[in-house]
Amino acid sequence: MPSSDTDPLDPHVHTDEQAAESALRPSTLAEFGGQRRVSDQLGLVLAAARHRGATPDHVLLSGPPGLGKTTLAMIIAAEMAAPIRISSGPAIQHAGDLAAILSGLSEGEVFFLDEIHRMSRPAEEMLYLAMEDFRVDVVVGKGPGATAIPLDIPRFTLVGATTRAGLLPGPLRDRFGFTAQLDFYAAADLEAILRRSAVLLGIQLDKEAAVEIASRSRGTPRIANRLLRRVRDYAQVKADGRLTRAVAAAALELYEVDPLGLDRLDRAVLDALCRGFGGGPVGLTTLALAVAEETETVEEVAEPFLVREGFLMRTPRGRVATRRAWEHLGLTPPASTGVPPTAPDLFSAG
Repeated sequence: MPSSDTDPLDPHVHTDEQAAESALRPSTLAEFGGQRRVSDQLGLVLAAARHRGATPDHVLLSGPPGLGKTTLAMIIAAEMAAPIRISSGPAIQHAGDLAAILSGLSEGEVFFLDEIHRMSRPAEEMLYLAMEDFRVDVVVGKGPGATAIPLDIPRFTLVGATTRAGLLPGPLRDRFGFTAQLDFYAAADLEAILRRSAVLLGIQLDKEAAVEIASRSRGTPRIANRLLRRVRDYAQVKADGRLTRAVAAAALELYEVDPLGLDRLDRAVLDALCRGFGGGPVGLTTLALAVAEETETVEEVAEPFLVREGFLMRTPRGRVATRRAWEHLGLTPPASTGVPPTAPDLFSAG
């Protein structure tokens, strides 16, 4: 599976990059920029739990990568003055793995489970009981002589995060007391996040430079902060260290991030679709082969942004380039562009 990171510069997040991201994470809801509706709702849930002296309800956070799900989990722990345990769905492939984690939790601890939709079915079924009754059944022995021993566990708050909420089974979704869908950020919110990050990094960031970087960040704080660090590098090496709009534009051009936020892969997909296949329709596998990428990379990294921005449509017959895609590449679109034979189906696998 491809990385869930949608960074247009490098799909692999190195250790120093992770450390830089961690240093920029807000630690309270008051510092958490954007997602105001979610922040207000979650703040009320946490304040009520503190008032009662109780453990908060389980929380489900869904949305594309890079919007702050991990940050919100850490904020929940900080706001409740509780420790946090972090794991991920792919790391829990056996019920015993989950039982070991749950039995080691302390009272009131926050258990953050990233990509919860990728957890194995046996572990998922064990999680139902743990979330509802705060106990797990440990099976001892095999076959007809096997015995299930109930084991009480401390009350905890599960914070589940998923990029594909539709893959979560209904019984699991229903056990969360609070669910939140994180949306892409407005440009003004990203500019505020960039200004805060610049202060933390000791960078002189002009207002116009913040606007330039925010406009190319695909509505995603993680990408905005990553681009900010790359522009900083450019300014230190090729300018006087100050981040002006001209410096930001030159740096982002060097890193192949265009004014609308499209990166090399995005443009390769559109170029293959328009120049190679006349605008489509073309199947996902064929399109992935044309750009020398895995189908999962094209489908999960490039397509969501291209569809959201109106460059590409997913139809029952395959992927189709829109008029905007042709024009963005400087090409003349055919007269029938953007009008597929059947209505577009955004969720078709093609």
